[in-house]
Amino acid sequence: MGIDILLQKLAKPAQRAIQNEGITTMEQLSKYSEKEFSQLHGIGKNAMNIVKQTMSENGLSFSQKK
Repeated sequence: MGIDILLQKLAKPAQRAIQNEGITTMEQLSKYSEKEFSQLHGIGKNAMNIVKQTMSENGLSFSQKK
């Protein structure tokens, strides 16, 4: 599943954070823990809420790894 739907919902800094990390699918994103993803430069509280909501709508969630 492409990441384009998510990117359209996010502000530019969060879009760049995802693109700079080389994440191109929602499945790749789900391999990150919530903590790992939130530490990316450009990912703030609002972006995290949007990402979690969009992942949930698509049956995905962040990894539970520590």
